[in-house]
Amino acid sequence: MVEDRSLSSRVLDVIVHTSMIFMLVVTLYPVLNVLASSLSSSAANDAGIVTIYPIGLTFDNYRMILEAGKVPKAFVNSVIYTVVGTTVNLLMTSSFAYALSRKHLALRKFYMTVAIIPMYFSGGLIPTFLLVKNLGLYNSMWALILPGAISITNFIIMRTFFQGLPAELEESAALDGANDFQILVKIILPLSKAVFFTIGLYYAVGHWNSWFSAMIYFKDSSKYPLQMILREMIIAANSMKDAASSDDFNTAADIVNLNVKGLKYATLFISMFPMLMVYPFIQKHFIKGVMMGSLKG
Repeated sequence: MVEDRSLSSRVLDVIVHTSMIFMLVVTLYPVLNVLASSLSSSAANDAGIVTIYPIGLTFDNYRMILEAGKVPKAFVNSVIYTVVGTTVNLLMTSSFAYALSRKHLALRKFYMTVAIIPMYFSGGLIPTFLLVKNLGLYNSMWALILPGAISITNFIIMRTFFQGLPAELEESAALDGANDFQILVKIILPLSKAVFFTIGLYYAVGHWNSWFSAMIYFKDSSKYPLQMILREMIIAANSMKDAASSDDFNTAADIVNLNVKGLKYATLFISMFPMLMVYPFIQKHFIKGVMMGSLKG
């Protein structure tokens, strides 16, 4: 391959590399700033002088979080909800998407119309809560998983991907005696790793970051996910800080000097760290799945 060393090519290389460096800085700076702020002192955070490196290095914020007895249990809860929820989501979404991607399915357009309606209208919070409670799902893990088992947006992406697969593969399998279930499991799914990783990441991030559903459907705090516990810790820290500021100066010094901002940043970093570790391993499949799932309408 002959390398193009013309002036226009060199200018283009400079523009491309400069753009990539700029995007890298824009992407990394918020993450580094959150990490640095979580490790900085209260005075540095309050003064707003923290950038990408800690000032007044301290691990007190992480110590407070880890010493809270509910955090390890909540972390395990979040992992369970994320793994089980994502598995259910993928099973339900792939089954639904495969069925509605088949042109020979009776009433396919009707089912598609019914599926799209919830994208524009919903029953509302109170009717949903009453339904979950009457179904016996209240205060159980399934209250977080089953109501959102299928995301219509993700379903449409997966359905579009399935429609783009060669029909000859299914016809050949059908001639060999395979039924629809066998075609889905042995042919369609092995060819759909990219879209599965993509949709799976969407679902996993949603489950990992969820706290509102837990606040509504759980009465037992031992079942709270990590995000809910971290939210309660931030609210408690703010309340302590406000109470200390409004009282006279006889309040304990460790409460007055509580590093609320640092605690917020520490909880934020802990909550996003697992997803930061997972994403690099599925990045290739993620990009491919997004592109392939959007080619055919």
